[in-house]
Amino acid sequence: MKNIGENVVRIEAQALTALADRIAGPMAAAFQRAVDLMFCCAGRLVVTGMGKSGLIARKIAATLSSTGTPALYLHPVEALHGDLGMVVRGDVVLALSASGETEEILALLATIKRLQVPLISMTGDEICAGASLENQSQNPHPVSPKPRDKGGAPSSVSTLAAAADVALDCSIAQEACALGLAPTASTTTMLALGDALAVTLSERRGFKEEDFANLHPGGKLGKRLARVESLMHTGEALPCVTPSTRMPDVIYEMSRKKLGVTAVIDGEKLVGIISDGDLRRLLEKRGKDVMDMTAGEAMTRSPKTVASREFAATALGIMEEKKITSLMVVDATGKLEGIVHLHDLWTTELV
Repeated sequence: MKNIGENVVRIEAQALTALADRIAGPMAAAFQRAVDLMFCCAGRLVVTGMGKSGLIARKIAATLSSTGTPALYLHPVEALHGDLGMVVRGDVVLALSASGETEEILALLATIKRLQVPLISMTGDEICAGASLENQSQNPHPVSPKPRDKGGAPSSVSTLAAAADVALDCSIAQEACALGLAPTASTTTMLALGDALAVTLSERRGFKEEDFANLHPGGKLGKRLARVESLMHTGEALPCVTPSTRMPDVIYEMSRKKLGVTAVIDGEKLVGIISDGDLRRLLEKRGKDVMDMTAGEAMTRSPKTVASREFAATALGIMEEKKITSLMVVDATGKLEGIVHLHDLWTTELV
């Protein structure tokens, strides 16, 4: 059984290697044209496919959407019963079909052409000249190659590939299924090509970590990408005193707000900070005379700060580097906006 499993993975790995070689070579121009069409799309990228190809199409649409390219999945059968209205001029259609002859997909072509919507296809046609057919003889059920002309290019392609503005080659030497029937290597190849398109588009758009965070507010990933502004204490929960505040009132403010620290502000501008550690060190050095001091005399000047739009991970990095448990949150002018405590980061699962 383990040999069968190993063989499946090796066959699919070989299919991916062949795909990478095509993208780097004979399919490079077609791949670039597909990326250009998607990048310049004024609407949405509509991804469609039937059966196993449909499942791959759903995943490709989800990956595109999460990496900055608005996309949706269109079920071809539902499209024939009204959902085709989801496709409008300005969109781009990406259609997946291993055979290129899926009836439900072909039935959409007339409307796609009427709307003048660019069509990109992913099929099993050996469109790229010189596509590798090695290893077919090793499989008792190889994929039948398309007839080729003297130049090595296929003499005919599927209906879908022929109708497409850009036809992408997802051909494989063989399926990993022992019968050569179940979509295995073919769907793996389509999935990888979809990821290649999505990541290339993401890079071209300059998609950044902040953009990714904005599209993933929920779940564990959303927590890890949380921003300081969503975690910090503000308003009445924010401990703060003025430089002239006497130490008994400073201690009361720190105890009341339960963060073990207080900001010292002049107007709205942060000028210093007093922590539990500062108080202990002052008591060791000056004893009961500390109670006669003001916040301005006891505070640590130029405290470590962070901007509200920074990621929680950034705040944690500063805390770990400086060995502190709190950070003051200020704007570009130094105005105090809040305070973020190490305990607040527990909810992000960073700690």
